[in-house]
Amino acid sequence: MKRSKRYREIKANIEARKYTLSEAIEKVKQLAKAKYDESVDIALKLNINAKKTDQLIRGISNLPHGTGKKKKILVLAKGEKEIEAQNAGADYTGFDEYIEKIKGGWADVDVIIATPDVMSDVGKLGKILGPKGLMPSPKVGTVTFEIATQVEALKKGKVEFKTDKTGCLHIAVGRVSFDAEKLRENITVFLEDLLTAKPTSVKGQFIKSMTISSTIGPGIQLDAKSVLDEVRQGGT
Repeated sequence: MKRSKRYREIKANIEARKYTLSEAIEKVKQLAKAKYDESVDIALKLNINAKKTDQLIRGISNLPHGTGKKKKILVLAKGEKEIEAQNAGADYTGFDEYIEKIKGGWADVDVIIATPDVMSDVGKLGKILGPKGLMPSPKVGTVTFEIATQVEALKKGKVEFKTDKTGCLHIAVGRVSFDAEKLRENITVFLEDLLTAKPTSVKGQFIKSMTISSTIGPGIQLDAKSVLDEVRQGGT
């Protein structure tokens, strides 16, 4: 891929070595030059066999400082649960209207929550919602009767993470405008949750590589061992 002159100039400021978490966070903040508040993303290559369903990873993490992005939430529910969703701050609520809109190609949301009683109909949209990463799932709490709890958690900073078909995982952990300590705490909590989600069938080194970057910035290689040691010691 041909990179812009600006990108190459930024990358020239990154040393060819592995960084500690604190060093990498400071470097990302220093090199973020966009005119908007870029997100800070972490990407990991995991030691899993993505062809084995028991090694695929999907979980949730409640980032203490959120991602800095306001999530648009659709709740597919009827009756009292629709009212509950409205009161909790969901951006869109209802059922029949949104089922038809989704069938027509509408998907202007970040998360879809559904109550269990409507999943027989929502499940029929799997071919539309699945590829977009919007299919509700009990595993991550988006199929539930606890509508208010889930909407409020997502608004505060609850995020979903899952591996792709190559065994990699990518997640936004904040914005470059966050102070370094908030970014460090978000990353630490996420990694704690990821380690908890490690499949029992995976042996040996779990995380093969770890990179941090801003939205349009180059990746900064992290020293995975030192980062994980920090996480296991409680972020001290």
